[in-house]
Formats: sequence, structure tokens, C-alpha cells
Amino acid sequence: MHETKPRYKVIIRCGECGEKYILRGRPNEEGGYDTGFKRCVCGNETKLDIEVTPE
Repeated sequence: MHETKPRYKVIIRCGECGEKYILRGRPNEEGGYDTGFKRCVCGNETKLDIEVTPE
């Protein structure tokens, strides 16, 4: 049977403009989380504060 990875609540805050995103994600092989997030609306891709909690 297909095994599913646990989901996590991922809160991403932009260090540039302060925008906040609340997403759900699953762990990936690189040690991060797959959420579909690419960049903030202000264009920032690097200065991000990320907080992860189990769902």
C-alpha cells in the first residue's frame, strides 16, 4: 500500500516586507518541506523566516 508522509503546518514570513504565508507541506529528500511556495509577492526568495509545526 502507498505510504504517505505526515503533513506539517509551515508559516513563512518575509524578511523584506513582512508578508505572512500559512501553508501545509510534507518533508522532502533535501531536508526541507514541499509546500509549493516559490517567492513572496515583493519578489524576495531568500530572506524568509520559516516556522514548522506538526499538523
